[in-house]
Amino acid sequence: MLMREEAVLVFIDVQGKLHEIMHERKTLDGNLVRMVECAKLLEVPILGTEQIPEKLGSTSEPFKTLLADVPVIAKSTFSCCGEPRFMEAFQAFGKRQAILVGIETHVCVYQTAMDLLKDDVEVFVVADAVASRVSENKQLALQAMRDAGAKVLPTETLLFALLRDAADPQFKALLKLIK
Repeated sequence: MLMREEAVLVFIDVQGKLHEIMHERKTLDGNLVRMVECAKLLEVPILGTEQIPEKLGSTSEPFKTLLADVPVIAKSTFSCCGEPRFMEAFQAFGKRQAILVGIETHVCVYQTAMDLLKDDVEVFVVADAVASRVSENKQLALQAMRDAGAKVLPTETLLFALLRDAADPQFKALLKLIK
């Protein structure tokens, strides 16, 4: 089960023109905002990445502003885990669960999930907060990650899993994110 004390939100490569051509981008963007705001609300650490930002551009708005206080690590490897600075930052949190959001599902998200699973990190992929240019690529990658042991769940399921209890003082604030 996902537990906020053990989790890190990994925000992968939502950048420039590539972000603009994602399938179902409006849904993606809404769920990315929800995940980031929830993580901040519940004090879940966030770690961001940018794939070769000198070529693809920096993190797209409104995410660049939302992540202004978050470490965002440039990388050239498709897997976030291939970048030593990412692994150092992830390990410094001392957590054993990763919540993956971002693009593209079948490349960077997939490879990151596989590498984290190899390192015995429990991986949660937010099915409606990841995207690919082609829907079929996303679906195939989600199934492959599920087959490898990742939990693939929608935004709302993971938001409520992080909250755990309607008596939590943050419950009303979380409800506002969902509506």
